[in-house]
Order: sequence, then C-alpha cells, then structure tokens
Amino acid sequence: MPEQVPNGIFVGGGGRDYGEAQVLRPDYANRHGLIAGATGTGKTVTLQILAESFSALGVPVVLSDVKGDLSGLAQSGSPEFKLHGAFTERAEKINFTDYAYRAFPVTFWDLFGEQGHPVRTTVAEMGPLLLSRLLELSEAQEGVMNIAFRVADEEGMALLDLKDLQALLVWVGQNRKTLSLRYGNVSTASIGAIQRRLLVLEGQGAAQFFGEPALELDDLFLKDEIGAGRINIIAADKLMQSPRLYATFLLWLLSELFETLPEVGDPDIPKLVFFFDEAHLLFEDAPKALVDKVEQVARLIRSKGVGVYFITQNPADVPEDILGQLGNRVQHALRAFTAKDRRALKQAAENYRENPDLDIEDAIREVGVGEAVTSLLERKGIPGIAQRTLIRPPSSQLGPIKPATRAALMGMSPVAGKYDELQDRESAFEILQKRAEEAAKEAEKAEEAEEQAEAAEREYRAGRRYSGGGVSRSSSRPARQRRSSSRSDSIGTTFAKSFARQLGTRTGRAVVRGVLGGLFRGR
Repeated sequence: MPEQVPNGIFVGGGGRDYGEAQVLRPDYANRHGLIAGATGTGKTVTLQILAESFSALGVPVVLSDVKGDLSGLAQSGSPEFKLHGAFTERAEKINFTDYAYRAFPVTFWDLFGEQGHPVRTTVAEMGPLLLSRLLELSEAQEGVMNIAFRVADEEGMALLDLKDLQALLVWVGQNRKTLSLRYGNVSTASIGAIQRRLLVLEGQGAAQFFGEPALELDDLFLKDEIGAGRINIIAADKLMQSPRLYATFLLWLLSELFETLPEVGDPDIPKLVFFFDEAHLLFEDAPKALVDKVEQVARLIRSKGVGVYFITQNPADVPEDILGQLGNRVQHALRAFTAKDRRALKQAAENYRENPDLDIEDAIREVGVGEAVTSLLERKGIPGIAQRTLIRPPSSQLGPIKPATRAALMGMSPVAGKYDELQDRESAFEILQKRAEEAAKEAEKAEEAEEQAEAAEREYRAGRRYSGGGVSRSSSRPARQRRSSSRSDSIGTTFAKSFARQLGTRTGRAVVRGVLGGLFRGR
C-alpha cells in the first residue's frame, strides 16, 4: 500500500533537503500523539494523512470533522485537482515514490442524524459525573444528580432519555424530605436549577443524543472487504455550536472504549486510533477531578490497544500531566506576536528532543504551510530527534464531498438503517407515570368509598332522628370525624410503610459505572 514504508507509516521527509523519511511506528502508535499549530498551518491535512495510513494498515479510526473537510477521505484524489502538480512535486521531493490516489472506507456519524447515522447513548450510560460537567452544575447540584441516579438504580427505573431524567427529578423533589433523611439535603432550588439547564440542553438539540438504540461500540471497529479499517467520521460542524456537548460526547466515547475493551498490552498495530480535534474544549474550565480522570484514562487505555491523538492550536492547551504521555508529536507553525505567544513558543520548543543541527524554536516559528517539526517514537519508545519535516500529500480528496455522494455512501454503509428509528421502551418516565395513574385511581376509589360512607351515615342519622334515638354526647367527637381521622391515619401509615420498603429493597443490582461514569450504572 502506498501509505506504508518498511517498519512504519510514512509521515513526510525531514532533515537536510527533506530526504530523511519520518516514520511513525505502528507498534508505538498506541503511545498517543499531538498535532498542534496555529490556524491554517496544515493540522487538518496531517490528521487526514494519518487517518489514511492507519486505515491502510487495517486499523479503524474515529475522528471528528469540525470544518466538514474530512469527508474527502471517502473519495479518491484526482489529477484534475488544482493542487495535483504541487502534490506530485512534493512527493518527489520527499522520495515518496509510491504516491497514488485512492479512496478509503468511511462511515459517517452525526449526533443530530443529518449528515450521518444517528449517534445515541442513554442518560444512564453518560452517568452523573459527565452529565453534571455537561450541564455545568455546582457541587450541591451535582450531589442531587448523584442522588437521583442512586434512586433510579435502587428503584429499577431505566434512565434512557431526557424526559426520564426530568420525570425522576420531579419525583425526587416531591419526596425530598424522606430522601434527605437517607442521602443528605435535597433542595428544590437545586432541582429547579438542574431542570432549567436540561431545558437549555434540550433546546440545543441534545435530546436527540439521548435514547435508544444506543451506539454499539463494535460498529466502530469494522473493516471493508479488503481489510482496510473503516474511518468513522463524526460530523461536528453543527455540534461545535455547543462546545460543551461536543467535548462531553467525545469524552464519553473515549471512556466507553476504556471500559469495554480488554487488555492487549502493546500490539504490533493498534486496535483503534481516536483523534480528538479542538482538544482545548475538553480542558477549558474543567474541574480538577475530571482532568485527573482524563489523565488516568489516557495512561491506561494504551494497554487496550487504543491510540489517542489530541489536535489543538497550542500544546499549552493540554494539561502538563497529559501532555507528557503524548509520545508522537507533529508541531506545525506557532505565531509569536505577543510576549505571551513568545513564552508559549519557547515552552513548546522545550518539549522536543534536541537536534544539534536545528534551532527548534526558530523552526516552529518559521515552518510554512504543510511543514512541521516532528518527533516520532523510535525503538524502545525513545522520543525521536526533532526534525523539520515536509508532510506528505494526501491520497484522498482534499476538501469535502458533495451531499449526494455522502447520501449514497450512507446508503451503502454496513450500519445503514440500524440506528434510524428511535425506540422508546418502558423507562423511568413511563414507570413514574404509571405510578401516578395508579395513585390517582386509588385516591378516586378512596374518595368514592368515603362518599358512600357519608351517605350511609346521613341515612342512618335520619333514621335515628325519626325513631327517637341518636343522642350525642358533648364530650366525644362525632362518629364521622372519628372515622375520617382513622381512615386518614390508615392511608398515611400504609404509604409510609410502602415507601420505606421501596427504599430499603434494591429491585435490581447496582452495576459499577466506569471511570468517567460515576458510581452506579442504570439499566
């Protein structure tokens, strides 16, 4: 395959006259990576050629298409393209003799179901921690969210979509006094704040993300008939209008991969490569607990054969502890217009292994579009010497494909029709609605019985009046009042005992949720 060279993936030509092949070793591809650089310096093309190379090796890829350009991976490049001459000239300059155009197998996904197959998960799978992060909840509000999830687990109520969570929060608010005795304070103000944020989230289109059928992770690991890994492209141009939803979704997907995949050690080639574009959105205003968990996932997921590559403008956007785990690096140009920019540039240069023949700081400042300073892991995982590299040209189309072509490819997709129809099985909303209806019926029966008792009592009193009986004693309550009080006490006692039994008995086992999902997994 043209994207392969002996012992690795050809990234570009470096060194003197760009004649030294810069190779990303597949057996170290799960040691993660970083693609950084200012806007317009070629980060997207670098992402594209890496996705092509992994696909050609039979490795499935997951990436987000922020600008809509990466759909071109599904279509072969063309000699009629305006940059064909520049591409072939570059290929000759870096000794890429096997350069050829080709298309790659692509599966399109979209949270909104417009430019790809719908992607859904359940509220329970998202978990209280990520959901609280998505809603930007305070510590007290996050505590109420945890209580709601705990009650749903114990009551056997599945949390599938937003209306399930909204109905459960209403129920928690109605029973807050009893729940507070067991779980801690549940305030109506916190519940109201959560409900308002859920309405905002629903208005942003997130309601389509929660529900069933939920995404099956196996569908991200598919290959085509010749063994090339499918490139899963998640449409993110519209999703980027809700950056918190975008970051939370990709973080959820990464955590699901971490929880689901078995340990494989260091495979010859990775099982999956995950590209996280606009990575700074993940860490902006993120609480330390969340950053610590992302670091933990990044450290451990490589032993499950998954490589994670962060794409961002400045390496400083990634926390230091996570940055230290990114072994393969492609640094495009950074512009230094201010003192702060110069400090960031110097810091970025210090992250590379020194090259006596190259001033790394100057190189990062001066590289042109399509050039980068690269450092790729060598034998035994040693960081490679920083090299000024001319990135190889892409084999697939540069730029987006036409909507008709996208629609045709979606129709031929191996998951076509699988996720199209939204399903709504019995869950918390239906269970609580049924309970409310049953309670209303019981109340109606009790009211009818009381009316009948009152009618019988009136008839009895009327009979006693005509027969000369019915002498009442001033020191005792009327019979009607005694019976009403007795009946009220009986109903209250019965409800209290029933509710205590519900709280004291687990209707289903609580399943441990994963690293980023909180404590308990709902069903």
